[in-house]
Amino acid sequence: MGMKQEPLTESYFYILLCLYAEPRHGYGIMQEAARLSAGNVKIGSGTMYGAVSNMLKKGWIIETTSDDPNDARKRLYQLTDEGRKTLWAEIERLRHLVNSAEAVTGGYSHEE
Repeated sequence: MGMKQEPLTESYFYILLCLYAEPRHGYGIMQEAARLSAGNVKIGSGTMYGAVSNMLKKGWIIETTSDDPNDARKRLYQLTDEGRKTLWAEIERLRHLVNSAEAVTGGYSHEE
């Protein structure tokens, strides 16, 4: 087993998740994160581009260009294999947290 990874922030998690299926530009990531989280996560442009810069340095994402001539100037971001591994490690960590909570609570709703 590799080194223990620090938990991802909610913003980092959603950015990686938004890039799982396809490359996206920054605004598209912000929109998709809001959609996937049912409006609970709103990634602002400052957070977005700070996170993207950090993820580029970590090798979790790369910058790419669009095949669409109308979008040629937009920066697209794509998940790397390392980014995919990071996302799956976080999903497993979260799954373990939920399983632990369900084991203790019997899986009952807090509205018992």
